[in-house]
Amino acid sequence: MVAPQLLIEVKAIGLDLKDPHVKQVVDYAANKGVEWVVLTNGIIWRIYRVIFAKPIDHEVITEINLLDINPKNAGQLEQLYLIAREAWAKSTLSMYYTQLQATNKFTLAAVLLTDPVLDVMRRELRRYNPDVKVQPEEIKEVLLKDVLKREVVEGEKAEEATKKIEKMGRAALRQATTKPKAEPEAKAHSEEDTAVTPVEVPAQEPS
Repeated sequence: MVAPQLLIEVKAIGLDLKDPHVKQVVDYAANKGVEWVVLTNGIIWRIYRVIFAKPIDHEVITEINLLDINPKNAGQLEQLYLIAREAWAKSTLSMYYTQLQATNKFTLAAVLLTDPVLDVMRRELRRYNPDVKVQPEEIKEVLLKDVLKREVVEGEKAEEATKKIEKMGRAALRQATTKPKAEPEAKAHSEEDTAVTPVEVPAQEPS
């Protein structure tokens, strides 16, 4: 028997979708080991991802209002496609979630505070004004104090994003250091291979 990949909880049309409804479907999905759930009243379709932690948590991936769908709006149609049967064969929802994670505010803040990005910012500042004497640590301090909101650099989600970026950075470094060196180009042919064998041309008899 194939394990379910998605659970859909359908409520009466026009019924407001409230927190108890969300908890109901999330708890049921968690008991079944299902990561994705949809809660709908026929008009509003909300997609949730179940977070298997202690306690069980969830996050909203997207919300679709069928009455607001514009057939000419490609973005809305792509969201609607997320719950289509054909999309599951291609793991579309998982890829969509990965894209969201890569561009959310916590991930972008974590990337902004990495050493390579800070070094680039330092070089750019020096390029605009060669007299500027600033170190990456100073830039990071200003970003944390005056530029980035506290919510994107503190808390569980911010820590999770930082750890993920650091892990990806270490993996990229390992890959770069273990990548096999390109083999040297084949040596030129030896003199014996390239030597031209003289050809004796017979003299022509006078006509």
